[in-house]
Amino acid sequence: MSSLDFTALLPLILITLASLTLTLIVAGYRQHRLTMVATLIALVLCLAVIPLAAAVSPQHVPPLFIIDRYALFYMGLIFTAALAITLLAYGYMKGLVDQPEEFYVLLLLASLGAAILAASNHFASLFLGLEILSVSLFALLAYPRRFQLSLEAGVKYLILSSASSALLLFGMALIYAETGALGFGQLSTLLSTGALSSEIFFLAGLALIMTGLGFKLSWVPFHLWAADVYQGAPAPVTAFLATVSKGAVFALLLRLFVQVDGPQYHTLIVLLSFIAVATILAGNLLALLQNNIKRILAYSSIAHLGYLLVALLASGNLGVEAVTFYWVAYFIMNLGAFGVVTVLSSPTQEKENLEDYRGLFWHRPGLAGIFTFMLLSLAGIPLTVGFIGKFYIFAAGVEATLWILLFTFVMGSILGLFYYLRIIIALYQTPTIEKEALASPSSLPLTGSLTLALLTLLLIWWGVYPDPLMRMIQAVAMALI
Repeated sequence: MSSLDFTALLPLILITLASLTLTLIVAGYRQHRLTMVATLIALVLCLAVIPLAAAVSPQHVPPLFIIDRYALFYMGLIFTAALAITLLAYGYMKGLVDQPEEFYVLLLLASLGAAILAASNHFASLFLGLEILSVSLFALLAYPRRFQLSLEAGVKYLILSSASSALLLFGMALIYAETGALGFGQLSTLLSTGALSSEIFFLAGLALIMTGLGFKLSWVPFHLWAADVYQGAPAPVTAFLATVSKGAVFALLLRLFVQVDGPQYHTLIVLLSFIAVATILAGNLLALLQNNIKRILAYSSIAHLGYLLVALLASGNLGVEAVTFYWVAYFIMNLGAFGVVTVLSSPTQEKENLEDYRGLFWHRPGLAGIFTFMLLSLAGIPLTVGFIGKFYIFAAGVEATLWILLFTFVMGSILGLFYYLRIIIALYQTPTIEKEALASPSSLPLTGSLTLALLTLLLIWWGVYPDPLMRMIQAVAMALI
């Protein structure tokens, strides 16, 4: 490795050292607040070295990584989300009977796996990052090990994640058998020169890889695990699973799709178009039937992954920009929505049913307002970052003339408005006398409240004035294309 390689890899090196150091701290001295503060310091340091890595980008670290503006942008997004989840989880984890310190070690390890995915330029690093992320998530999902639902969520994710990894490996094997290459750059060169004797194995391998990643992204028909896992997992882990885990996998998928020039394969485009339509419709229709907030947000996230697939299929500069901007919006909206659930919940009593939020405005007006902003943004209402994100996707679809997908996109957004408004109406209904008696008078965690306030500020700021963020994302898209 050269000094430039070392500088480029600083974010990955630091997050690795941080997880090892935190493990030693926990082994020697258990103290919840100390562990949380150490985690925050580690994540802030990882964010601080990103500009140093950007100064030497784009930097190829053969054969596994490419550190460019695209990878560094997603690393920054991942570390920032992990920082927010750490702050949100602190108050939640204080109520855990089990020792909470290992939670933060697992959170750093999962963030490491996600960051590796964002910088991957090779199937080996893809699989390495995915397994580090997935194995950490198994333990995080089942962290309150005394509760049946969390154990069930961990086991379900373990089984289905194992199946998706097997499909992913089989797809990689078929591509290697056809091309003799595992690096994305090598594949791009072979495909551009027409060196393949037959595309059958390559397309079959690519389809299997898309299937394996489809499980991680909960596309239809690979979505059946999502609602159960979201419901059973601890609220802060659900926030991580919905944002960091899916964002990192989609960032990897977008890089792979661009490198192999996905739009040239008509069969693949048709298959992904069917998946996009089914994902948007199924996610929104199933959300309409739910009375559990976590399950509603789970099916909502499935629908939003369908929206992102529309932007992926649009491809080109505008498509990449739309995907990246929407991920920023998606992180803010879902961290805020699950953050409200987190600060109201405890390991022994998750506030996840719609009835738990009925009349919330009358005893928690600030939280009700934040939740309202997050839901309106998820619905794509103007003056929120969600509206800008959806408009970006619509513009990319128009440029690519994806009319059927755009019609489905609009219909899905209309359907989504119903279940988001259903929650909002419940927030402002007059509570019953029994409900008022049960309302907890205890104060909210300071770390969680400040985090939610900052997320709300970003949601409105980038919804009203998104130009600086758009300029940054345009530079990111140029680095990938």
